[in-house]
Amino acid sequence: MGVTLETEPSLDRPTTPADPGDETSRRPRRWPGVLAVLGGTALIGAHASLYGQWMVDDASITFAYARSVAEGYGPVLQPGAPPVEGYSNTTWMLLLALGKLVGLFDRGDLFGIPDYVLFPKALALVCCAGILFAYHRATSLLFKRHAWIATLAGGALLALNPSFIIWCFSGLENSLYALIIVSSAVLMLRAAVNHRLLTTRVAVLTGLLAFAAALTRPDGMIYAAAYPLLALVFLHRHAWKPTLLAAAKSIAAFLVPFGLFLVWRYHEFHLLVTNTTVAKAQSRPHILNLARGSDLIGYIGWAAVFVAVACAGIVLSQRSRSRNALVTLLVPLTLAIIAYCVLNPDWMGEFRFATPVWALGTLAATIAGAQVAATARFRGRIALAVATVVAVGLSGDMALHNAKQFAAIPTFPMCTVADRFEIMNGYADILGISKGSELVPDIGGTSLTAKLQIVDLAGLANGPLAKLWGAKNVAGVRDYVFNVAKPTFMNFHAPWSTSTKLYTDPRLFADYYQIFSTPNPVDDSDWVRKDAVSSPAKLAALRAYAQMMDKRDWDYEPHFVKGSCGATLRPGQLPPPPPPSETLAAMAAKH
Repeated sequence: MGVTLETEPSLDRPTTPADPGDETSRRPRRWPGVLAVLGGTALIGAHASLYGQWMVDDASITFAYARSVAEGYGPVLQPGAPPVEGYSNTTWMLLLALGKLVGLFDRGDLFGIPDYVLFPKALALVCCAGILFAYHRATSLLFKRHAWIATLAGGALLALNPSFIIWCFSGLENSLYALIIVSSAVLMLRAAVNHRLLTTRVAVLTGLLAFAAALTRPDGMIYAAAYPLLALVFLHRHAWKPTLLAAAKSIAAFLVPFGLFLVWRYHEFHLLVTNTTVAKAQSRPHILNLARGSDLIGYIGWAAVFVAVACAGIVLSQRSRSRNALVTLLVPLTLAIIAYCVLNPDWMGEFRFATPVWALGTLAATIAGAQVAATARFRGRIALAVATVVAVGLSGDMALHNAKQFAAIPTFPMCTVADRFEIMNGYADILGISKGSELVPDIGGTSLTAKLQIVDLAGLANGPLAKLWGAKNVAGVRDYVFNVAKPTFMNFHAPWSTSTKLYTDPRLFADYYQIFSTPNPVDDSDWVRKDAVSSPAKLAALRAYAQMMDKRDWDYEPHFVKGSCGATLRPGQLPPPPPPSETLAAMAAKH
């Protein structure tokens, strides 16, 4: 590829000649870069505010585990539950647990906003600022004084991407995951440009960052290959020994801590992978999976991708430091695209697994565009400006549509779930049950408020059900529910009702009373074990309570879509407006 690297790293060897626009003779001032990072972060925060206090329900599964860890119960969904790795984002969970320990998370309001909303979103904003700082570390090496323009442009492009913003501020680990991957990419970029790629420091740090990525998401393991692949890309025929040694150091820096983590995981959970991985039964990769990459292009817009690819092609065709930087970024970017294509499609929409692609792709496009702008003649710059404006305009129109559509009906809000299944606490209060269980398919908000033990129908936090779902043994799922778990209360709704066929199983009608149902029981229904109901009056009270609560259109009320569920989420709380205890007693007495 015409790229020359040190065989033996030297501290005094100069880099390749500066590119036009580098202005290396002047010492760059720091405040433009600081303002660029802050400005890009502000744009990202402004877009995130469009979705209000929305948090996706799956995020609150991690919240529940963070609460248990911080309170000393260990990695369990609820106190007293068996240890099951129902989360797949260890680093993010530990950050939330740390937030709880220092009083910033799961304690109450902060500035009038529930801290279970404010802390994860603030943490995400800090991670986004870290991403832009990494951007500036890359652009300042290549463009010196005018690096702030490229940094701010990168922040603006990220802020225009609904997929990136939505999932970074969903309560999930996406922002931290992107920060780790971008930090590793920029570390390699600076090393490649400065001819320091084969140093022990760079090799070990990239291995450790790959370990952090693997603990943040299971597919993060793929980035352990980034440094060895990059070392091979830049391999000099006289430097194969140092190259192999550096690659081995990076791999070892990943494998040693990850191996120790696997030992702990097996000791704690008796699995080598997360329980969620078992439940979801990731399919084997197929070459045709790579076709899913075209979906990413369609989401961003073909015009924008064409401009970015054209700029990248120009940069790659010329000898410059920016070419080395771009080649470096293309390695982890390719791995990110492969990871997205290989993973099973995600039901949550808006390309949840593509966050690293957006973060790396934006930096690559920014560097390519900035390099072309710095080296092109006047007419070339005009053509680039026009093409960029048109491409961003077209992509911006699609982005605005996607953002508005998601803001109106976001993916499965945590508060919708918490409010819906807090009704189980009301059922338990009416029957005077303090120890029992509830089978539900949505355990996020439920796990933060349930007073009873949760039986996770989806299997994410239930080992036996995860194995049954992984084996696609639906009959075994029904047998486990009715013969082993025997939950006190049970809810199922589409699509879980149709996928499990629980509503057609004769054991349902033999062992359970129906408390509540929509006109079609397949859509949504609640049930109680017959042996938990002491009298017809109690059953009538349950049904009256369910009817009263059902008068609220809980599903996708604006308050629960973009608002909070109250200052705190605690086991035993009732759905708003909570009926007073005397009302419950009056209902039971009346019936």
